[in-house]
Amino acid sequence: MATPPRYFQKGSYYHVYNRGNRKQSVFLARRDYKRFLEKTLKYKSKFGVTIMCYCLIPNHFHFLLKQNTDIPITSFMLRLGTSHAKYFNIKYEQVGSLFQSRFRAKLIETDEYLLHLSRYIHRNPIEILPSTPGVELANYEWSSYPQYVKGMKDKLVDPAFILNYFAKNNPSKDYKSFVEYELEENEKVLIKDPFL
Repeated sequence: MATPPRYFQKGSYYHVYNRGNRKQSVFLARRDYKRFLEKTLKYKSKFGVTIMCYCLIPNHFHFLLKQNTDIPITSFMLRLGTSHAKYFNIKYEQVGSLFQSRFRAKLIETDEYLLHLSRYIHRNPIEILPSTPGVELANYEWSSYPQYVKGMKDKLVDPAFILNYFAKNNPSKDYKSFVEYELEENEKVLIKDPFL
């Protein structure tokens, strides 16, 4: 059965994510993460996408992004996913699908959802940090969170739009408090997808 087409609009924000086939890891080594981010940087410019925030976990990834042109985000994601799958399968001598399915994308329709989604994405490493002694959320290097709370510069991500929702005198500190307080159950339900 054919998959129905998806429609994406210029100027819209999306939560885009995917995970490994059978929940397997899609990042096994530091180089895998680095290369994926290098390709993300390359293709975001080529396809007119702004990355608001991101997080890479061993078996999945999340982006909060904005489509800036009439080129649909499908083009960006197809190029990025195909590039990573080819690289991964050659490097690790594997065959077949790396990802469980085509990427998922949800339109972000409210400011509230946008803010809660950014928090959800930046909190994603919490599930793996207990197995990584000495690593704090703000130091997780495969996330845009350090750019938000430490003011680190990165060509990949643009935190200004989301930080503008917070106090002008110290938006990074306010955003850190927002992200690191424990989520209420209804906030988790607002974002969580059974796919993940």
